[in-house]
Amino acid sequence: MALTEGRHQGGSTPSTPAVKAPQPRTQAGPVEYVFAAARIAIGWVFLWAFLDKLFGWGFATPADRAWINGGSPTTGFLKSTTDHTFGGLFANLAGQPWVDWLFMTGLAGIGTALILGAGMKIAATTGGLLLMFMWAAELPLANNPFMDDHIIYTIVLAGLALAGAGNTLGIGEWWGNTQLVRRHPILK
Repeated sequence: MALTEGRHQGGSTPSTPAVKAPQPRTQAGPVEYVFAAARIAIGWVFLWAFLDKLFGWGFATPADRAWINGGSPTTGFLKSTTDHTFGGLFANLAGQPWVDWLFMTGLAGIGTALILGAGMKIAATTGGLLLMFMWAAELPLANNPFMDDHIIYTIVLAGLALAGAGNTLGIGEWWGNTQLVRRHPILK
């Protein structure tokens, strides 16, 4: 269509072609399923850490050091950081009841939210923060100047939240449409 100033040939006014709005995707594709699998897998890593530290099933935590048996879920890791850059700071937090409660609540909440696909923004933010504290506690790293799995998990968590990964194989879409989340979008 040739546009000229003013009027188009034939005496009519030129019209702008209609732009179609993108249609919402009604079915999840392979990418969404991969993101959902990554979300559930990372959620399981957090939830498993909570369960093993709570009950002492012997994978990372022996039964006699289980939280329900009076053990501290933070002592083992944080006490092992004494020779690291921020070792004094983190080692002093080891075994304090408020740190144990905060850590265990975080593991359970982050893991549950990721597995369900609800509260992805908060789960990604708090999970990333927890992972970055653990990364800082281990500086300098043994095998790399700065990069390790804590940073990679943090990046993946951010991507999962940004991609809306809770909507596939999760309750994220339903959760996002609740009155509470519509009033407080940070809960999405």
